[in-house]
Amino acid sequence: MIGVLALTGAAPLHAQSADIVVTGRGLGEALGDSVYDTVLIDRERLTGSASGRIEEILRDVPGFQLFRRTDARSANPTSQGATLRALGGNASSRALLILDGVPQSDPFGGWISWPAYDPQRLGAVRVVRGGGSGVHGAGALAGTIEMFTVTPAEAEGVHAGLAYGSRDSIDAHAGLIARLGRGHALVSAGYARGDGFIPIIASQRGPVDRRSPYEQASVALRGVAPLSANVELQANGLWFSDDRERGTALSNITTRGADASLRLVGSGAWRWSALAYVQTRKFTNSFASVNDARDSVVRVAEQYDVPSTGLGARFEIRPPVGDGVELRLGGDWRETDGETRELFNFQNGVGTRRRIAGGRTRTVGGFAEAAYERGALTLTGGARIDRWWISDGMLDERVIATGAVLNDIDFPDRSGWEPTARAGVAVRPTEQLALRGAAYLGWRLPTLNELYRPFRVGADATAANAGLSSERLRGIEAGIDYRPLKTARIGVTVFANRLDDAIANVTLGAGPGVFPGVGFVAAGGQFRQRQNLDAIRVRGVEVDARVDFDRWSLSGGYSFVDSEVEASGAAVPLDGLRPAQTPRHSFSSTLGWRHRDALRGSLTARYTGSQYEDDLNEQRLHGALTFDAAASLKLSRRFALALRAENLTDKRVPAAISGDGIIERATPRTLWIELRYGN
Repeated sequence: MIGVLALTGAAPLHAQSADIVVTGRGLGEALGDSVYDTVLIDRERLTGSASGRIEEILRDVPGFQLFRRTDARSANPTSQGATLRALGGNASSRALLILDGVPQSDPFGGWISWPAYDPQRLGAVRVVRGGGSGVHGAGALAGTIEMFTVTPAEAEGVHAGLAYGSRDSIDAHAGLIARLGRGHALVSAGYARGDGFIPIIASQRGPVDRRSPYEQASVALRGVAPLSANVELQANGLWFSDDRERGTALSNITTRGADASLRLVGSGAWRWSALAYVQTRKFTNSFASVNDARDSVVRVAEQYDVPSTGLGARFEIRPPVGDGVELRLGGDWRETDGETRELFNFQNGVGTRRRIAGGRTRTVGGFAEAAYERGALTLTGGARIDRWWISDGMLDERVIATGAVLNDIDFPDRSGWEPTARAGVAVRPTEQLALRGAAYLGWRLPTLNELYRPFRVGADATAANAGLSSERLRGIEAGIDYRPLKTARIGVTVFANRLDDAIANVTLGAGPGVFPGVGFVAAGGQFRQRQNLDAIRVRGVEVDARVDFDRWSLSGGYSFVDSEVEASGAAVPLDGLRPAQTPRHSFSSTLGWRHRDALRGSLTARYTGSQYEDDLNEQRLHGALTFDAAASLKLSRRFALALRAENLTDKRVPAAISGDGIIERATPRTLWIELRYGN
């Protein structure tokens, strides 16, 4: 397929014959998808990584990054937004994450609850780099990440695993995939816990610093049943819990979530799908402040309840219009509502003030996309129009003891229209060579968190901004894919993106002092506000390659980006600087080996270049090269023994720097031994 490079030798996601219906998936790849820069991650990689965590596996894709370098065992969940192509960001995702057609970003904050997604229950992941994927809904500024639940064709029967690792860690999973007539059912559960590591680097620790334990669990249910020869019903349920501590007392965080969806898929001459879903989230977060000697810790804020809900629906139809021509028509609706309920201004360990802030957002959009394929040529183009609303925004702050009102603001409702489009072309002059190019527009509505909630991290404080505008992206790309051998391929993509009205945390002052929207900021702390920058300009190149020979395979990718801020007004000090948390260089490569099905192993090297913690480019996070390793040995037809190692050389990877220079590290060396059961 033109423009598609599999990192781990993935097979096509489904057969292309019109006589075959792949049960449990959506409508499948479209005719025009081949013109875009796409990477596939197959089930072998999903189930055989060293970490066993989807957010780490996605780092195989050059240019993928979370806002922080830490994974979901130790990071604050609000720093777990995903992006691609060095567009920068904050907590919110600039890449659109989808599971079986359902958007997965948190309804309130836009971040991702990664512990909900056990790679063992996934069949494949497809990453499309580049914005404007209008057929999946708004929000795909940096790209689209599609996760597909495993089907019986990929793994049938019972599977289970129990692993024990460093720092008294346990990682367990179990599942059953059973065929039921022409349909099937899936039941899957995952559990992980560990004592965690001390986040603060050794030279800066004090008596208050301790390990950061975590405990996470998820359960997924899925049923697929044929309603007729050409129509199937897919029902999905997901529940997860996530408990973490951030390395000191009074820094505990909990997330609870539940999702449900129904999808009808028609596979006749008129192919169509109809989806409806609901998401619920409950989130709590306690914020602690540590003194300079790091021998005392006090609570400074507490989000004691953050309820939020996401509702949505999507419909698509692909009518028969002739050989070599495909038409996609459809529309979608998404609504999010939520609020943060929190205590702040703590005195002697007691919150003296209460804040309630939140609101509602809605988008309703329609799209049309056409593709044409004739011989070596593929053309595609489409457009989308969205109507959006931001409503019911409010901020209520009161003194608890007296009930005195500090702020009682009802923000004005807003609405508008957003047109977007994308188009591309691919040409295959020979069987070995493919050339492609694309252009696209995309947009993202601010999250409720960005609009209404101020927050603190250590001594630093950031104010919300109810007047934020939507982010809008324009981009172009061109690529070449070359297969010199049947077992070797390489792809190169160059791109240029411009993100107008990029939302960023802009530094406006330094403590000590009292600042609007956050109150007092102590000495050593920074005052910031979420603001729309003029733009972020990004130019870069991505390289993906793979070669297979006999029992060996070597895959890898490299990304180089030149990312620069355009800013004026209060943000003018940022003009010409690099966006926070955006490395210029990233690299990942995996060497794999296997002896039949009995023995296999892999060694993965990853490099992330230096990046800046802050928008003023004053706090530098140095680059880091890490190695992961995994090996498995079949003990019998059903049982296997696996050994895994994360950060094999125990490289210190700086993940964050506070305003007063305190450095946090990412995951240190972690060793695992695992017993597995299954096919």
